[in-house]
Order: sequence, then C-alpha cells, then structure tokens
Amino acid sequence: MQYFHEEEQLGKAYDARLMKRLLAYAKPYWALVLFSIFLLLLITGTELARPLLIQMAIDDHINAYDVPYVALPAHEAPEEAIELNGRFLYREDWFEEEPPTGERFQVIRAEGEYFLIPGVISRDTQREVEEINRIYNITTPEENFTGFLLEGEELRQFRSRDISSVIRLGLIFLLIISLGFGLNYAQVYMLQYTGQKIVYDIRQELFNHMENLPLSFFDGNPVGRLVTRVTNDTQTLHEMYTAVLVNLFRDIFMLVGIIIVMVSLNWRLALISFAVLPLIFVVTVIFRIKARDAYRQVRVKLARINAFFSENISGMRIVQIFKQEARKFKEFDHINTDHFKASMRELKVFAIFRPSMEILYAMGVALILWFGGGSVLQNVLEFGVLYAFINYMEQFFRPINDLTEKYNILQSAMASAERIFMIRDRDPVIKDPAEPKPLASARGHIEFKNVWFAYQDDEWVLRDISFSIEPGETVALVGATGAGKSSIINLLSRFYDIQKGSILLDGYDIRNYSTHDLRRNIGLVLQDVFIFSGTVKDNIRLNNKEISDQRIEKVSRLVNAHTFIEKLPARYDEEVMERGLTFSSGQRQLLAFARALAFDPAVLVLDEATANIDTETEILIQDALPRLMAGRTNIVVAHRLSTIQNADKIIVMHKGKIREMGSHQELLDQKGLYYKLYLLQYKEDFEGELGKVSS
Repeated sequence: MQYFHEEEQLGKAYDARLMKRLLAYAKPYWALVLFSIFLLLLITGTELARPLLIQMAIDDHINAYDVPYVALPAHEAPEEAIELNGRFLYREDWFEEEPPTGERFQVIRAEGEYFLIPGVISRDTQREVEEINRIYNITTPEENFTGFLLEGEELRQFRSRDISSVIRLGLIFLLIISLGFGLNYAQVYMLQYTGQKIVYDIRQELFNHMENLPLSFFDGNPVGRLVTRVTNDTQTLHEMYTAVLVNLFRDIFMLVGIIIVMVSLNWRLALISFAVLPLIFVVTVIFRIKARDAYRQVRVKLARINAFFSENISGMRIVQIFKQEARKFKEFDHINTDHFKASMRELKVFAIFRPSMEILYAMGVALILWFGGGSVLQNVLEFGVLYAFINYMEQFFRPINDLTEKYNILQSAMASAERIFMIRDRDPVIKDPAEPKPLASARGHIEFKNVWFAYQDDEWVLRDISFSIEPGETVALVGATGAGKSSIINLLSRFYDIQKGSILLDGYDIRNYSTHDLRRNIGLVLQDVFIFSGTVKDNIRLNNKEISDQRIEKVSRLVNAHTFIEKLPARYDEEVMERGLTFSSGQRQLLAFARALAFDPAVLVLDEATANIDTETEILIQDALPRLMAGRTNIVVAHRLSTIQNADKIIVMHKGKIREMGSHQELLDQKGLYYKLYLLQYKEDFEGELGKVSS
C-alpha cells in the first residue's frame, strides 16, 4: 500500500492553513519570539542611525566651516568664544536660542587656504575664488583684517568644536556598531534557540505519533522516506521559522524605517527615490508566478529521480544478473535530463530576478544623483543628506534582493509541512480505551471467537477463526505460507485490529486493555531478529532499568547465550554494530530469547524462531526451550513439524481457516492435511539425508 506519492506533494508558495498549524508550534515560545522581534526593532534602529550620524558629521561639522560668526562684546561673550584681534566671535549655530544681532564674520576657503572675512556670502560666491580675492582684498594678517588668513592655532580654534563633535559622533558611531553587534548576537542566538526548540518539539511529536501508527502504515512507506520526514523536512521548517518568519519583521522594520527617515530628511528627494517602487512590485509579482511553476517542475523531476534511484539500488542484484545495466542507464539518463532541464528553467527565473533588482537599484541611485546632486550643486541640499539617501537606497534593496532565498525557503517549508502533516494527521487506528482495564500480570488464558480479519477491505486473511488456549499450554500453528499464522500473532499483540469477532485474554477483550499492558505480557521472538546499536546488555534489557545486570546474566545462561557473550572482549558491555552485523544469525536468535525471558512475559510467542539457524545453535535453543517455556502460555509458529510434536495442541491453518486441531498423534490418526504435511516434510528430509550420504 502506498500512503502518499512524492510527486503529488509539491507544496504551495504559501498556504494559510499550513502556516496556521506551523505557528501553533511557536505559541509556547511566544515570549521568546516577541523578544526576538523587539531586538530586531532595536537592531533596525542601529542600522538606520549609521547614515544619519555620517550625515550629521558631514553637514553639521565637516562642511559647516562657513556658518557665520557673531562678534560679541567681551562681557557678553561665552567662554567658548574665539578671541581674534580684540573681537570675540561665536558661531551662530552654537547659540541655544536665536543668535543676537551684531557684526557678522565668516570663514571661507580660497585657493586651498581658510580665511576669515567680514560679512556673509553665499557658497556660490565662495566658489568664485578670484572674485572673492578681488572683493575682499584677502591679504596676510599683518596687512589688514579684511581677509584674515587662518592657519595653525587660529584655524584649530575655529574648527576645535567641529573636531570634537566629529570625534564624539565617531565614538557614538562605534558604540552603535558595538551595540548592534551585541543585539545581533543575542537576537540570532535567541532566534536559533527558539527555532531549534520548535523543530525539536515537532520531531518529538512526529516520532511519538509514528510509534503509535499501525504496522500497515510502515508496510506502505519506505524507511528512507520516513527518515527524511523526521530529519530533512523538519530542518526545512527550522529555516522557515528563523530565516523567513521572524526575519520578515526585520525586513518590514527596515523598509518602513527607511521610508520614514528619507521622508523626514527630504520629502521631495524621497518621492524621487520611490519612483522605482511600482517597477519593483511588477517584477516581484512576475517572479513569484514564474518561480512557483519552475519550483514545482523541479520537485516533480527530483521525486522521479529519487524513486528510480531507490528502486534500482534495491534491485541492483537483479539488474546485474539479467544484464539490464544499459537499459536502466538509458531510463535514468532520460529522467535525469528532464530534471536538468527543469533545474535550468528554475535557474533562469532566479538568475533574472536578482539582476533585475540590481538594475532597479541602479535606477534609484541614478535618480538620487540626478536630482540630489543637482540640488547640492545649487546649494539647496546638503551633501550629507545626499550621502544618506544613497546609503538608505542600498539598505532598501537588500531585503528585496534576499527575497529569492526567502521565497525558496518558504516554498520548501510549505511542501515539507504538507508532507509532515500528512503523517501527523494519520489516524493511529489502534487506540487505547478511555478507561483501560488494568493488567498487571496475565494468567495467559487466550481465546479467539469467530475472528475475521483483512489487511485490505474484503480481502479476508482470517475467516471465522475460533480456538482457546489454557494457561500454561503450548499451542503450535502450522500451515502453508499465507495460511494466516503470522496474522494471528499480529492480532494477539494488537498490531492490527480485527473486523469481526473478538480476542480474549483472561476473559476480557484485548481492546479493553491498554496496548502497553497487553504487549508487556506478551513476549515475541521473531525469525528475523532486530538488534539495536548499543551494548549487548542494552539489547537484552531494552532500556528497562528494572532489569538488573544480574538478571541479564541469569537469563543469558538459561537460554545458552552466556557462552558466546563471555567470549566477547567486553562481554555484556560489548558494543554491537547496527542490526548486529558482527553476530551470526544464531547468536542474534539467542539474544532474542534472552530478551524475551528477561521481560518475563505471561505469553511467549515463537514465530519461526528456529527457522534460519545452524544445527549447533538449534541444539542450544532446543535445550533452552523447556526452561524458557516453563510456566507460560506458549504459541509456536513453525514449518518444521519435528519441533512441535510435544505441543499440547496443534492448529492447522489453510487459506485463513482452521482445518484441523489436536495433538500430534491425533492429527496423524486423522490422516488429513497435517498428515500430508508430515509425510511431505519427512520425505524431503529423508531425500536430503540420502543425498548427503551419496555425495
């Protein structure tokens, strides 16, 4: 059964329903998110302040040498007034209130030198150096005061306050940069921490939910796909929470702040600068439409590559045996070429957008230089304001240029969220009752009453199955492959729920118990033993701290596993490779028996537990079975009839029905299906032994 297809899960650029669910995971951390957004507001303030400080330094101090000075009487002059040739000069912009009337003086720059002259002239006139020299008869200080040359100490006196202010602004600039660095560090750390916690919660919830899903779900979904959901897809969500969701506020704060500052500095130049905004909007809308289509095509082609690659790697043995390499390569080349073409189409869309934004940025700067530069030349606009506008224009386009990356992350996040929620919304099916009946230690009485079961609708695997097992009895299930033996085992442990009838444990329907209590009383040893990474004793106790090391060694001795464990370098603390690859199948089976015995279940189920082991290990297991099965209700699924001849009851299955039931001798006497299976198996065994002798 295929639960979902990758090609169908393309995602949307934005899905309000999915976003609402994603925001719900951020709700427990709303305080951290809000504080992170508040830090973003402060960070935006520090970034907006930098061009303003530079503008103030340029206009108010570096280029402010020509602001007129007022000559004051000695008794009215402040301490900071500059004394020169008996005059006390104080600059107009240094007065806190309206400057007093009086004789005015001004510093001008001519021929690379600075001069103090009487009166006030415009900057345009200052640029006409020769005319200034002619009008004001600039001479050396010894000749006259008409044009007093400022150099050395005199020049430092006139510029000392500007120099101090520039140094102060520089220190403030450095302080703001340092503050911005600290705020950025705190905001990034807090945002990443919040994002990691949100993704941690999503992974926890997803894994916990997957643990409670029915086995039918895992039958229809490859392991690699599920691992991708818990790892890659959740990581994509982390990028969405950090790079897009919260940092989107930073972009908004920056854009709004820049607009406000630019309008407050010079609203006419601001309107000129915003002339490119309609073009930005048009290009962004076109990009959004084209990028979404290109992105979906790439996802379709990538899904086909993944599916083809996974299938052929798994079936590589068949491909090589039947020499299908060339044909499979041609198929892969066709799929890979389609993906390459789709990727190039997507690349073209993204490659056009950013240069388009760069062109619009250049147009915006050109408009500022055209209008603002002319205004500066006409002495209508300060040079510092022009500098600030160019700087703000660059900051204005920065978040717009980042739109491509954010848009890509958002699309991937929507697709990942859709896939994750498809798993999250899957009904566990096997649900515990609201008030489960307690089951501390079962007696082991089992009864199947008119049980019908199908994995798919109306495709019955079990048909009207009824039997009972008394506590302490050993019952064997035999029959051909597909007869329904393993289905009975799965139903008893409630890995699946039946459609009709009932299954009773100690007189109560197993659906009245919690699955935890039910499965705790059932020990299951399968043909294919799964060994986890970790130590030998960890694989026996399976993280149950109540099982002591002494009990682990005791049960290992009882099932004859202690002998091979003692030979390991670290004995019970020996590290085991994934799936126990360093152990033989027989050793893994012995560990499985020790694991079952360590949990001391009331019901022991052996599902072909001795099918794929060597003769030596089988002898050890046959020796341990009486000790393992003593005092328990035992259900044995076996193909080798020789292993179940001592069972109290043998149930013969055929095509989902019970055909015969009784002891070994009773079934032989009936000369029915069991008798035929017995003769067939012993004939094969006899012929096999004969073949060994002849060889």
